[in-house]
Amino acid sequence: MPDTLHLPELSHSTIEFTREVQVTDERGRTSLISIPAERPLTVYLDKHELVTLMTMGGNPEALVLGYLRNQRLIRDIHQITAVQVDWEVGAAAVTTRHGVAGIEERTAKRVVTTGCGQGTVFGGLMDEVDQIVLPDHARIRQSALYRIIDTIRTQQSVYKKAGSVHGCALFSQYGDLLYFVEDVGRHNAVDAIAGKMWLDGMEGGDKIFYTTGRLTSEMVIKGAQMGIPILLSRSGTTEMGHQVAEQVGMSLFSRCTGRHFLLLTHAQRMVFEPDLFAEVMTVTEQV
Repeated sequence: MPDTLHLPELSHSTIEFTREVQVTDERGRTSLISIPAERPLTVYLDKHELVTLMTMGGNPEALVLGYLRNQRLIRDIHQITAVQVDWEVGAAAVTTRHGVAGIEERTAKRVVTTGCGQGTVFGGLMDEVDQIVLPDHARIRQSALYRIIDTIRTQQSVYKKAGSVHGCALFSQYGDLLYFVEDVGRHNAVDAIAGKMWLDGMEGGDKIFYTTGRLTSEMVIKGAQMGIPILLSRSGTTEMGHQVAEQVGMSLFSRCTGRHFLLLTHAQRMVFEPDLFAEVMTVTEQV
């Protein structure tokens, strides 16, 4: 558990996730629909302008913390004294206890990623992937994977109301939902979960991560930074995402819908349960 006496002070800001707009359909009829918000949040680290994130704004403090963590700009949450978000000016002010050494040099090189909304990672981060080794003992049972898929399918969400967002979730090894976050970009959603884990002192070695978006190199690297050995997606993966997962020892599952999935890397973590299909066949035959 984290040292709660020295966790950063958070602003706990709130803002509307969606707004209503008038639309006209193919028959000329007008109606109101909900669309997700998208607003800029400029992050200042000890008064140094770091990055502007385009976000729905649902978890801004956790998003900022997770961004700093996944970029490896700050290694210990106790170095941070406060994260204050002010939506009137669209800014998040982060203050640290002793500053961040070499911040100018460490943030000079940026790589624009394939994340929706164009995510960015600082160039030096790509060089640190070789140092990541994920735990090999983690396992996922087929029944737990199906439980995760069913949980996501029935989860109340902004997507069901307004569409146009990505969702990410963290699960226990048994398929219990721990966190669920939506944002206009999947890179934001994964960062927000990283921030929540950091605040709660939660380790990732026995956890399972789910995303509605593609398993790109950025998503795999961020999952690895969080120490999570198993990533699931209802979408597919990219060549570099696959390559990085092989390198760091991560199990990737793509096309996870219904009872279907494709296991792409490190298949030793999967515990198949053939009886699950026998049960389905029995029910079908009875009907």
